[in-house]
Amino acid sequence: MLEVQNIEKSFGPTKVLQDISFSLERGKALAIIGSSGSGKTTLLRCLNFLETPNAGRILVNGETLFDAADRAAKSDAEIRRRRLHFGMVFQSFNLFPQYTALENVMLASLMLAKERPDYKQNRHAIHEEIENHAIELLAQMSLEGRMSHYPHQLSGGQQQRVAIARALALQPDILCFDEPTSALDPELTGEVLRVIRSLADQHTTMIIVTHEMAFARDVADHVLFMDAGVIVEEGTPSELFENTQNERTRAFLSRFSQNN
Repeated sequence: MLEVQNIEKSFGPTKVLQDISFSLERGKALAIIGSSGSGKTTLLRCLNFLETPNAGRILVNGETLFDAADRAAKSDAEIRRRRLHFGMVFQSFNLFPQYTALENVMLASLMLAKERPDYKQNRHAIHEEIENHAIELLAQMSLEGRMSHYPHQLSGGQQQRVAIARALALQPDILCFDEPTSALDPELTGEVLRVIRSLADQHTTMIIVTHEMAFARDVADHVLFMDAGVIVEEGTPSELFENTQNERTRAFLSRFSQNN
């Protein structure tokens, strides 16, 4: 489904990503691990077109979404279309505080619906369809009783589950998680990890940037270890965690186990 070819990204003289290449099959979960500052979040932001790579190509379902060799300016509408391939769940929820949980999940779908040529004449039916879909997603997140709550009335775990429902609302090809539990305490972390595990069981195609090593080992089909902007080692969870070949990977896993 996804092919990332030779992606590079620099901020000024600092190279943050260097020659990043990997692929992801439909229905599989990819975990990306590594220390802070290794480029994991920047990679996700490049995939979601929140950052523009300096080099490389990104393809989804055989369609080239980005090619650094093509310098032609892209319209905002075209960038929005390309972003629809990816659903993004951020570290700090990023919910709109003035909207309820249900409204947060509906918002993007309603904005896109207004671009449809039939929106004016079918506005009420379209709105009802979007609302029913949002209700289903929030129920899937076990938030049936929290739909009318505003973000400040929700726990961190509940807010993150709303954010996951929002990311699913547009039915993306690939769901991306950027350290989704880093802002949560252990109890709330468990809530969110159970939801992600359930999505993996449903064969949702996912990229998960995480510091939860046990979770990555249990849920991911493939794991990348990044350090200093490069992919140092990759493989199945058993290969990476139990039969590590690279000294930098071993050092990272050893430090992480000591700190936990």
